[in-house]
Amino acid sequence: MTTSRRTLLSSFLAMPLVPLTGAIAFGQQAPSLPLTRACADEDEPTLAREAGPFFKPNSPSKRDLYLEAPRGERITIAGYVLDDRCRPVPRSLVEIWQADENGEYDRQGFRLRGHQFADQQGRWWFNTVVPALYPGRTRHFHFRVQRPGGDLLTTQLFFPGEPSNARDRIFDETLLVTISPAGDGQFARFDFVV
Repeated sequence: MTTSRRTLLSSFLAMPLVPLTGAIAFGQQAPSLPLTRACADEDEPTLAREAGPFFKPNSPSKRDLYLEAPRGERITIAGYVLDDRCRPVPRSLVEIWQADENGEYDRQGFRLRGHQFADQQGRWWFNTVVPALYPGRTRHFHFRVQRPGGDLLTTQLFFPGEPSNARDRIFDETLLVTISPAGDGQFARFDFVV
């Protein structure tokens, strides 16, 4: 029996944050979820990357984007917004935009674009589709993250094992998501440090 994205997301949402020697460490995960890298005091902030030419302000508040690309391979991407001491940052703005299953960005409306605010434990997630490649770039998501009253982080997240990662001038291995296959798509994980 294969695990679904919904089951993986439910497991992620059920994970407790457990204090560990002054830092915050993630609790035990279901066996089907990959381990998140250890969190330690004074973690480096997430690396910034350019927004690219397709950013549009005023994205709608929504987390279910896959309905706008029904032929795309489904993926749920989730994580935490943390400070440099591994503490969750509730109510942080998390915004996503991406190419569709054909490698195209919506330049007229807000297809595959949305934002949300992290919950009280700093968690965020989007249900979307795997972006297709387009000329000159490797597969990626665009994100903007801002803690309440803090600076805005603009970055891009990348897929492990993509042949074009090494040729992409914006790629950095610290921005790789962790992928878990699911019966109905994929589940990706990334924690932002802001």
